[in-house]
Amino acid sequence: MSSAAIVAERLRNHEFDAVKRLLNRLTPDAGAAILAELASTDRAVAFRLLNKDRAIEVFERLNPDEQRSLLDAMESSEAIAIIEGMDPDDRAALFDELPAKVAKRLLRDLGPETRASIHMLLNYPPDSAGRIMSPNYVMVRRHATVGQVLDTVRQSPLKREGIAVVFITDETRRYEGFVRLSDLVKADPGTPVSQLLEGAELRVRAHDSAAEAARLLQRLDVPAVPVVDKENRLVGAVTFDDAMDVLDEDTSETMYHKAGVADLIHGDDLVRSERLTRGGILYPVRVRMLFLFVTLAGGLAVGRLIESFQNVLASVAAAAVFIPMIMDMGGNIGTQSTTIFARGLALGHIDLNRMGRHLWWEVRVGMVIGVILGVIGGGAAYLWQGVPNGIPQLGIAVGLSLFISSTLACFLGFALPWAMVRLGLDHAAGADPFLTTLKDFTSLAIYFFLVSTLLGLGG
Repeated sequence: MSSAAIVAERLRNHEFDAVKRLLNRLTPDAGAAILAELASTDRAVAFRLLNKDRAIEVFERLNPDEQRSLLDAMESSEAIAIIEGMDPDDRAALFDELPAKVAKRLLRDLGPETRASIHMLLNYPPDSAGRIMSPNYVMVRRHATVGQVLDTVRQSPLKREGIAVVFITDETRRYEGFVRLSDLVKADPGTPVSQLLEGAELRVRAHDSAAEAARLLQRLDVPAVPVVDKENRLVGAVTFDDAMDVLDEDTSETMYHKAGVADLIHGDDLVRSERLTRGGILYPVRVRMLFLFVTLAGGLAVGRLIESFQNVLASVAAAAVFIPMIMDMGGNIGTQSTTIFARGLALGHIDLNRMGRHLWWEVRVGMVIGVILGVIGGGAAYLWQGVPNGIPQLGIAVGLSLFISSTLACFLGFALPWAMVRLGLDHAAGADPFLTTLKDFTSLAIYFFLVSTLLGLGG
């Protein structure tokens, strides 16, 4: 029996003390996982059994739908206590998801400082660094000593991730760099903090994309990235946990789109795994069928292509043996390329302003793959169906088809999503379903053309 099932059973038996002891012993992540599996009524009861500090930590780890269901079940005073205790960025993310009427009601009852913090973060554009940053951080002036900085850290109410670095500014709050807590602990207390300064160029602007801030933090392996305004004044920090949430969300959304399960009607909304695996059956059917229709249309077009080359297949029946290999190889290579493009773009390894270099690199990769596959596949076709049937040219046709198809697949695997990005379209949504269909058609067209040409048959 799972932990969630045990909790549900004990709640039904009114064993509230046992549930309280169990939930408060668990880590916040484990507690959130259990609450997520409970029915909404049981979830509300179980949540009330958590100690206040643990309840806030668990609440922050629930998804927006689960948070809303809990808020609906709470008295106003209970909800306010939870919201007041949340981290500012998590609080802003919650209000960003709440219905307008609920958000307005809760904002009215919050303290002025909390309300101002929420408004400040929500005023930044969606998916920007300013929207996910924390306005709480440790900051000192550059003339401070190590001992003074450590005193500031000790007095800070921030959690562990919030004090891993101390930001350094001038007298007007303009960012000048940061100092790691580990370096402060090892330094002499009388040392000016300016001597330990690093990361003077490490910063993001509040209106930069959240994904860009997350990739910068991940690439440079720092605990937090400072966020500055247009005048380079420090306004917040993006911490490691927030960055990982952004990257996880970005990766999940991209993979759903690439798999052809994007919600085209609500393209700005994150496609949630819960809606695809639970609840009503119409939603997952609808979002999957939209792209499968593309594949269906492509299949009919390929069928029409094969029909137009019936005389080739009638004259050289052995040519039909290699149709699945030619189609599958082009499609798979193209899918590999689109996946590499999406991942490289998400991680910042692909610079769209230098796309020619990336495109040429991928084309060369495709040519090398094509030579290897062409030699192997063409040699096999020559020995298997070519020589025994007196048509050695078939091996050449298969080999050349694999070479051209592989090179073209790599080219389109990068060029197609890049073109979609330039047009302002979602490159992930059109990547695999469209490319696979296109590659099936072009691969077969190349193959039939080579077979008919090399064997001297009419098209």
